[in-house]
Amino acid sequence: MTYDVLGAGALDYAPCRYGNSRLLFRGPERRLDAPYVAFLGGTSTYGKFIKTPFPALVESDLGVNCVNFGICNAGVDVLTNDGFIADTCNGASATVIQVVGAQNLSNRFYTVHPRRNDRFVSASRLLKSIYPEVDFAEFHFNKHMLSCLYEVSKQRFAVVRDELQNAWTARMKLLTKRIESKVVLVWFADHAPLRSEPVGLDPAQSRTPLFVTREMLDELRQSVAELVEVVATPEATAAGTEGMVFSQMEAMAAAEMLGPKAHGEVAVKLGEALHKLV
Repeated sequence: MTYDVLGAGALDYAPCRYGNSRLLFRGPERRLDAPYVAFLGGTSTYGKFIKTPFPALVESDLGVNCVNFGICNAGVDVLTNDGFIADTCNGASATVIQVVGAQNLSNRFYTVHPRRNDRFVSASRLLKSIYPEVDFAEFHFNKHMLSCLYEVSKQRFAVVRDELQNAWTARMKLLTKRIESKVVLVWFADHAPLRSEPVGLDPAQSRTPLFVTREMLDELRQSVAELVEVVATPEATAAGTEGMVFSQMEAMAAAEMLGPKAHGEVAVKLGEALHKLV
């Protein structure tokens, strides 16, 4: 592992902007006037702490520009609501969408920040009526808020979880419908999708992508050209933070993420799928 004792900025992500988007993406900037594959997703797609994330690895194999539109802590909202991303995906030879968690999207119970989807903005009257004893003003992040709701009442929390899962499925269908290019949905995690969310599972202890089940993925199969499932091998997970670049203050965050070896594994699987489509 590599440490930068000076603090933040251990890895140069060469941040860049495309078109009129207000979002800052990982660079180096790729050309959009030549054939390209668009990559949408969250922290793994962005490749935080990773020198060469899987979109760049796929690019080397495919020989086609791979544009990294990954956003750290992204939910489906930011991927759906940015008009530039949608237009750019329509012009792509194919679009790869990483499965992201269901907690970071606005729904009937709460609103998230439009660009930083992991940030909690406000609770709806409906959620406040379900949890009248909770002071929502003290929350800044969705996962913290959800974990507290779980601790207050596991029974009531089931209603919240169901809403998030339904909202995620509807929003993902909308996203894939808007994209005119061939869509490859990729599951990238240290475990396979579960048939259902385990009863009594604290969101703070759940593995990402949070709340996304096999049934939810099955509902999207007809909306995409291919679903690629990549479960990191024991060797990749055992490697821990080996090869990752982070500061000492970022060590805990880095330990929760899949490293370069896992990125290599997902790149191989995606390359196989994209060679058939591009």
